[in-house]
Amino acid sequence: MPKSSGQKLKLLYLRDILLKRTDDNHGMTATEIIDALSEFNIKSERKSLYDDISSLQMYGLDIEKIKSNTTRYYVASRDFELAELKLLVDAIQSSKFITRKKSMELIGKIEGLVSNFQGKELKRDVFITNRVKGLNEKIYYVVDTLQTAISNDRKVSFLYMKWDIGQGANIVKTARRDGKRYVISPIWLCWDDENYYMIGYDSEADKIKNYRVDKIESVEILEDKREPNDEIQKFDGAEYTRKIFSMYGGEEFEVTMLVNNELVGVIADRFGDDIFIVKENDNQFRFSAKISISSQFYAWVFGLGGGVKILSPQRVVEGFKEHLNSVNNNYSADNNDN
Repeated sequence: MPKSSGQKLKLLYLRDILLKRTDDNHGMTATEIIDALSEFNIKSERKSLYDDISSLQMYGLDIEKIKSNTTRYYVASRDFELAELKLLVDAIQSSKFITRKKSMELIGKIEGLVSNFQGKELKRDVFITNRVKGLNEKIYYVVDTLQTAISNDRKVSFLYMKWDIGQGANIVKTARRDGKRYVISPIWLCWDDENYYMIGYDSEADKIKNYRVDKIESVEILEDKREPNDEIQKFDGAEYTRKIFSMYGGEEFEVTMLVNNELVGVIADRFGDDIFIVKENDNQFRFSAKISISSQFYAWVFGLGGGVKILSPQRVVEGFKEHLNSVNNNYSADNNDN
């Protein structure tokens, strides 16, 4: 008698049942498995069930059994450990650039990698209070397009958006440069300070620039190949991100700083633990690093209080003083209308 279509799919249904309804803490007896198969109109007997379980084990599914009053079968290991998936879920939920809607979609897909019981553990609500989630649902397709362009050595064209104050004092998104499209040779995608950035070469400006991916819209891959220059060929992503503060690039300087010893961890986190330091005295050390100077760099120094002092070059020292004076002037008595 020919097998029904359901019987032909018996092994696949059995695999799904074991993956979704069992784990280290939840097993199923042969009777329970036979009942579960019947939900899909598939008949099974104990002997054939044991043969099917053996076939799945030979295929590579890690099925174990516990013997007590009854014998229970369960999937003992999977491609991802539960702790690894929890880490992914937490990263998704706390990420600013991933929208709430897309966060739940991604988490739902991750839940499919574990049993129903373990999936409940992944639904922990860890959305960070006051964390602004992204609004641009198209960002995932933008990222995919940029990655494709990089892989195929092609330029991209896109609109680069900004926030403006519209009529009625509401905030609106508008295209920069009056809607003129940017044409860039994409080099790298990176994550910095809770934002996704595309690092690319701007041939008009003859320099490497940073672009927030969530502000890129209407991206297209062009037929033109990327610029064949040394900037792209010699680009070192790790070195670039180490010297750029908050992805706002500026003129690059070799900066020497004097630092209190207790801040050595902060310096290692920012510049790497292989940075060369020189003992200045029992309480301080100094080091030098190539840094793209911007207001974000000055804010970083200011945030460390008196624990960090810029020693050279003098141009950067003066720039920091001007930055401090500008902030101070905002709070001077003459400018305080309140």
